Amino acid sequence: MNKSVITNLLATILIIVGYFMAQPIIFTMGMFALSGAITNWLAIHMLFEKVPGLYGSGVIPSRFEEFKIAIHQLMMEQFFTQENIDRFLTSKDSSHLNLAPVIDKVDLAPSFDALVKTVEQSSLGGMLAMFGGSEALVPLKDPFIEKMKSSLVALSESEEFNTILMNELDNPELKASMQTKVAQIVEQRLNELTPELVKQIVQDMIRQHLGWLVVWGGVFGGLIGLFAALVG
Repeated sequence: MNKSVITNLLATILIIVGYFMAQPIIFTMGMFALSGAITNWLAIHMLFEKVPGLYGSGVIPSRFEEFKIAIHQLMMEQFFTQENIDRFLTSKDSSHLNLAPVIDKVDLAPSFDALVKTVEQSSLGGMLAMFGGSEALVPLKDPFIEKMKSSLVALSESEEFNTILMNELDNPELKASMQTKVAQIVEQRLNELTPELVKQIVQDMIRQHLGWLVVWGGVFGGLIGLFAALVG
């Protein structure tokens, strides 16, 4: 049972107890608590579902395109501005990019195959054929790949490499191109969204956190009912 159901159930119990025990204060507390909880529950429900006769309900699905545009503007105007890209590329943290994880995922097997093919087509091809041909080099494949990766990691960590890389990244044309590509990626991902998917994403988030609106609606409604009963 979620928070909304529990709150409504407790308010209903107060109404029943107050009615059958002839306790007007408890009855009034229950009525106000139930009205507050239901009102807040309906407000949350109306964000996602169209309720006949209630203008403005179903606002998230009906404003889907505006929702996408707002996200795109937020991403580009707040996170991926030209100034932010410049700041990232010139910051101390980015002066030494860690490329080791990228290099580790690169498949260098084609490089070994190309090396073997080069040896076969060279003047050493005949000698290689005497020792079993390219099959004789297969045991060297894994050590070759490991050595290449360690060499590339060492190269990427060198001061000279990072200086050249940062000089290239500081190119104004590259920065402009980067911002354009980021905008295209954001737009492409947003275009993959459907009204139902957006509704589900926002609904899960809001219901998880705004469920307390129903609880507090019941609590404050009950307190208002208590006050009304006492002064009445």
